[in-house]
Amino acid sequence: MQKEEIQQIIDLKTKPLGALGLLEKIALKIGLVQQNSHLELKNPHLIVFAGDHGIAQSGVSAYPAEVTPQMVFNFLQNGAAINVFCNQNEIELSIVDAGVNYDFEDYSKLKNCKVAKSTKNFLHEPAMSLDQLNLSFDYAKKTVDEIAKNGTNIIGFGEMGIGNTSSAAMIIHYLTDLPLTQCVGRGTGLNDEQLQNKINILSQAKDKHGKITDAKQVLATFGGFEVAQMTGAMLTAYEHNMLLMIDGYIASAAILVASKLKPEILNNAIFCHQSDEVGHQYLLNYFEEEPILKINLRVGEGTGCALAYPIIKSAVNFYNDMASFESAGVSNKD
Repeated sequence: MQKEEIQQIIDLKTKPLGALGLLEKIALKIGLVQQNSHLELKNPHLIVFAGDHGIAQSGVSAYPAEVTPQMVFNFLQNGAAINVFCNQNEIELSIVDAGVNYDFEDYSKLKNCKVAKSTKNFLHEPAMSLDQLNLSFDYAKKTVDEIAKNGTNIIGFGEMGIGNTSSAAMIIHYLTDLPLTQCVGRGTGLNDEQLQNKINILSQAKDKHGKITDAKQVLATFGGFEVAQMTGAMLTAYEHNMLLMIDGYIASAAILVASKLKPEILNNAIFCHQSDEVGHQYLLNYFEEEPILKINLRVGEGTGCALAYPIIKSAVNFYNDMASFESAGVSNKD
């Protein structure tokens, strides 16, 4: 179906033109992806990737690195925000150990994709090798291929990793040319002095590594294993023509890398919320995308995806079930 055909279906629903606002844009995007007169969301799934960051050793976070494995246990015990919202909206949830600095004994509920126990500290050296980046992509492909077997056609991405707003800030700065100060935010709740320290540390890292333009090299230099696997998962999900629910700042950094490798992936991406992290608005402007929600979230985990899902569902339902002016016998405007 052509864009004009889908738009006409939307325009002829019993409402003023454009009156359903962003819902209409979401329906159009889904229609273009699914190429069907009847839209469908099947077996929604959300993956939370967890990994530790060497840069956390340099004091860029208000929380200690021990929080990463502690939160993984919280996910597995159904106690985190993402558990609550996925249960509420009947979204399947998977938790992936992409590189947590902890020896988990039980992987029955946790997917073991550990590349290493934490990345290196990119203040001093690249966060990961290209071999580790490629392994991250391999793990991600297997994870999403397995989910695709269940018929899933909409997938969300979340993360957990102390220090990962620093990774995201560097990736976004390097791949968009946005000023570093616009990309660095308070993360887990830094005060003014801590924020300035974070900016200083990341500026030093920039001086250390110099100019890098290749997207995979930027990801290897500054990324976390959870960001790398999220990027690979997005690329694989696109290969399966899934709708991609993009969460906040970290997930948006991942889709940024993915879009440099496969520009068409943005056709399948639905940006679920604008994070309270300062740089996210600049990045959304760079993408020329409008987020579904703006409710000051900064918890990560994919929570924005789970909260936005009912709105995405509403876009599908109005497209499928709302009467047209002709079918309802309602007079349209002249």
